[in-house]
Parts: sequence; C-alpha cells; structure tokens
Amino acid sequence: MIQDLVHKKIIANKDKISKWFRSKREGRAFPFYTSVDVRDSSQKVVIVDANIFPAGFNNICATDKDNVPEIVKYYLDTHYGSEFKKLILLTEEHTGNSFYWENVNTLQTLITAAGREVRVAVPRQFDEPVEVQAASGAKVLVHSAKREGDRVSAGAGFVPDLIISNNDFSDAYEEWSAGLSVPINPPRELGWFQRKKSDHFEFYNQLAGEFADLIGVDRWVFQVKTERFAAFDISDDDSLAKLADKVDEMLKSIADEYKKRGLTETPFVFIKNNSGTYGMGVTSVKSGDEVRGWNSKTRKKMKVSKGSRTVEEVIIQEGVPSIVKSGTDTAEPTIYIVGCDLVGGFLRSHHEKGPDESLNSPGAVYKRLCVSDLKVNVEGSPMENVYGWVARLSSLAIGLEGERLGIKYDKFKKFSC
Repeated sequence: MIQDLVHKKIIANKDKISKWFRSKREGRAFPFYTSVDVRDSSQKVVIVDANIFPAGFNNICATDKDNVPEIVKYYLDTHYGSEFKKLILLTEEHTGNSFYWENVNTLQTLITAAGREVRVAVPRQFDEPVEVQAASGAKVLVHSAKREGDRVSAGAGFVPDLIISNNDFSDAYEEWSAGLSVPINPPRELGWFQRKKSDHFEFYNQLAGEFADLIGVDRWVFQVKTERFAAFDISDDDSLAKLADKVDEMLKSIADEYKKRGLTETPFVFIKNNSGTYGMGVTSVKSGDEVRGWNSKTRKKMKVSKGSRTVEEVIIQEGVPSIVKSGTDTAEPTIYIVGCDLVGGFLRSHHEKGPDESLNSPGAVYKRLCVSDLKVNVEGSPMENVYGWVARLSSLAIGLEGERLGIKYDKFKKFSC
C-alpha cells in the first residue's frame, strides 16, 4: 500500500517538508477556502478535482466543524483585520437543492462563530428577502446583494466589509461586479467563467513532483497525466475523431508506465469539461473507439455544463481507480481547506459506482473522515496525513493559478497563509 510508505516518508521528512511548504506559500495569496477530491489506487495518491467555491461544508466531520471557527477567524483577522466585521455570503442564485442550502446554513453558522455578522445574498436585485429551506429543515434568509455605487448592500443599513463567495461564477456577473470596491474572496476572477482545470493540474503536477523528490518517492505516485483538448465540439465528428486519437495516445502512455511497474490493470481516462463543476461534463473511457461511438446520452452529457453553457474545451486525464471503501461501496476522500489550513473532510461513496467511475453524482453518500485526528496523533492517522498533504499541494497550485491570472488580492493586510 503506497499510503503506508508515503505516511512513513512524510513523518521522517517532516522538518524538510515544513520548510519547503513555507517557502512555497510565502508571499503568495490563497483564497478563503477550497476543497479537493483525492484518488488512492494503492499505487498512486493524486488530486483529481479542486473547487475554489466549495459546497458540502455540511458533510464534513462534526469534530472538524468544532475547529473551523478558530481557523476562519485567524484567516480573516490576518488577511483583512478584525475590524472587518460585516460579511455577505454570496451564494448560487438558481438552485432549489436543499442540500446546497444546508451547506450555506453551515457556512453561515461557522463564519458567525468566528465573530462576524453574516448575511446570505445573491447577485441579483429584488425587493424583499426570501426564505429557503435547507435539508435539515433550517431556514436560510436570502437577501438581494444590491449595487449602491461602488458598494453593495444586503438589506437596509447592511453594507459589508467583505464578500465571501460561494457562487462559483460560472456566470461572470460582469455588470453586477464592475467597479466594486468591496473585496470578494475567493475572487470572481477565479470563477469558472474563465478558470481552467488544465492550469490547475499543470501547477499541481509540478508541485507534486517536487514533493515526491523531497520525500524520496517516485514522482509518478503523486502526478496525474492531464492534457488539454481545446478544439472540442460534440457535434463535429472530426473533433471527436481527433479527441479519440488523443485518448489512445494517453492510454498507451499510461500502459507503458504500468508495464514499467509490473501493473496489469487496464488503463482508462476521464474526459472532463475544462471549466466546470458539480461533476457535470465528465465521462470515463478505456479506448478511443468509445469516444468515436458515443451514443446520444453521452453526447448530451458532454454537450453542456452548469447553466447550460456549451462545453468548448475538455481535458483528458489519467484515470486513477479508487481502492478506498466505505463499507462495501467505492469511496473517495474530499478534503476542505481554509487558506492553507486543513479544516475538514469526508468520504464520498456511491453504491452504484465502481472504482473507475466518477463518484460525484446523484446518489452519493458522505461518511466520516476527520482531519482533526492529525492534531491528536499524526503517526496514528496515515490516511488523514497522506491525503492532507496531497490536498495542500493542490492549495499551493491554486495560489499559482491566481498569479497566472494576475490576481493580487490587494485588499489583504498580508499576502501569505
């Protein structure tokens, strides 16, 4: 099991790792929060998705939730100052998903416990706040984030010092955001209207290679082959033929790596929308012929993403089968981060999905995984230790994404975690 080896290597090299991590984060800005999905095949442990506007806070371990307010307070105090008291939690606009609103209710509770006054709002103008019901039955009062000159308000007299966004900006909201003086964190510029998964995995693989060298393991263990395919057009057979050729090329490359290591598994790849979330626009294949023969159901699945945006670009990504189980169901870890600090986790499982399928789909169930166990006994928490460090690599990659996009976080009091 690679997890055991990596765990021992991390423990043995903890001082070197801490120094390296500090050097990578120093002087860089990191968004308020992020979540990452991890895949563990027993041979590899890699990140396969990173969400800068994460939902699902309601699913993190209950013990972890107890520690979140302190970490949130530290981030807000050090990045903005304790005088930043009034916050808008900006949410998705068009969703009746009660579990999403449970996430919002949890976030509002956690940030309030960090000593802030929080109002939930959406970037749209309407007269009176509306009440929505979360999955637990809790009521969430949703205000209009109304523009008032270069500021916004969320109800009479509530002008925020800061906007924490849980809206992933698949829609750019350019008119609503133009000229705003109040900072938004995570920044709108990291939204899916322009963010690319291919950028994230370019930086992630670079950092994963450095981390592997640092602890003395094969770079292949942490890296995940990812290639951008920019000329994607689901209605164009020539585009699909070219995509199929690229799939075959990657599958051969993966098979060659397997052969070097004496592995007999059949390689597969995921094809994913390069700008999207919620598990939409994702499918797995084991040959280019599968792409050439996509049926109408798969074509429809790969045609549009959230908000009915047309998928115009995809990534081809090495498939990493999951050996993680929750009972008898295939599972994968998800880790939550505030700034650079681990704040929570869970296992996403699905009884209808196998180890080579996407588990981020309807029917998923969430089980306990507590990163707070690391504060009690690092050596006795190999799973949390290994997955936590791989997640941190992803958080560093997000910092590099922001630099590439020219995001300066210029309202911060300081620039590092």
